Amino acid sequence: MNTLPPFRFLAMLALSLARKGWVAGSLAVWLTFACSTPLLTQSPQPATPVVLDSVAAVVNNQAILASDVDEELRLSVLDPGIGGEVLTSKRALEQLISRALIQQQIRQEDEQAAVPSQTEVDARLAEIRKELPACVRQNCATDAEWKAFLEAHGLKQERVENYLRHRLEILSFIEQRFRQGIQVPQKEIETYYHDTLLPQYAAGEPIPTLDKVAPRIEEILLQQHVNALFDDWLDNLRKQGDVEVVDPAYEATEPQTAPTGGKGEGLE
Repeated sequence: MNTLPPFRFLAMLALSLARKGWVAGSLAVWLTFACSTPLLTQSPQPATPVVLDSVAAVVNNQAILASDVDEELRLSVLDPGIGGEVLTSKRALEQLISRALIQQQIRQEDEQAAVPSQTEVDARLAEIRKELPACVRQNCATDAEWKAFLEAHGLKQERVENYLRHRLEILSFIEQRFRQGIQVPQKEIETYYHDTLLPQYAAGEPIPTLDKVAPRIEEILLQQHVNALFDDWLDNLRKQGDVEVVDPAYEATEPQTAPTGGKGEGLE
């Protein structure tokens, strides 16, 4: 009695092991190739390997697949870049590497307080549907248009919620780890007011007083301090960890940094 070769099993095994970080790119590719190569006992078939997926990078034995990069690109519609900057696949991979490093650190420190509730996720999702420019144009406030928006960008509701949950988790972790204990000197607030804010107003325009905008200036400067600490910490994580970009197409990537508050942002 002939026994069917376990092609499908090997294919699923290759992807499963790659996602769990238990197999690097070469082995995953071998397993995928094995799935598409007929046994000698079978009738000859065209030897055309079918690549189900590929490993883009490995972060401390955790694989990041090419499909993860593609999904990150689709999800970027929910978080448009500053100044209309378009997310490239190389920068998307860098974001995934940084996120993997941070989430691994969160798990090591057992930061349970950082896990957002479904209520927080729903609130953030509601903000996106009301305020995201692409959503405003498509009127995503209605369920029907929101569903159409997701379909148009190849997204699913569950995946969007998971994406937002991870983002909120990381933001909460950063807040708890880096923001506490930072003090912004009054002199720094005054310098920002005179050197950064005031020059943005044309002659004759009403200028807010320092007392009025001081809280917002303090928030911007505080965020800049947090970003500086976070960037250094993330850079050290990457240096101390084992990060390998497997796919040569992603090797010349730019390092990602946390966004900083713009000059006078939200002060007018």
